Amino acid sequence: MIYLIDTNLLLRMAEPKHLMYHTVLDATDTLRKRGESLNVVPQNLIEFWAVATRPRANNGLGMTVDEAVAELKSIKSLFVLLLDKPAVFSEWENLVTQHRVSGKQAHDARIVAAMKVHGVTHLLTFNTDDFKRYADITAAHPTSVAAP
Repeated sequence: MIYLIDTNLLLRMAEPKHLMYHTVLDATDTLRKRGESLNVVPQNLIEFWAVATRPRANNGLGMTVDEAVAELKSIKSLFVLLLDKPAVFSEWENLVTQHRVSGKQAHDARIVAAMKVHGVTHLLTFNTDDFKRYADITAAHPTSVAAP
């Protein structure tokens, strides 16, 4: 199977002291051992940057630009980066219209659009409920795939 790694997992991977850090590592290690393809899209990296460079007082990670650059380099070495294609925007527009998406959920719709354009079927995310409306993708929580 082909998995997309959601931004919330990338953020936890950048915080070794976070309670969910090992959960993410266990899940991605398990999927790699199964031979699954693990991917990210530009939307993930943009969202990561926004949170990583935001001050901790504003629910960010408080990274400097140099630290964020290093983290992006690490992410791109760990996962396949599926670049945007022109079809992503039209697919996003169809999804937000069809599913009546509004507000912050538009970001999730863009991730789903990129998944569909690239033929990615599974999303590894902590926020599985946010993706229930999209019947053609499977959202899996890291604890559901990590080895016991």
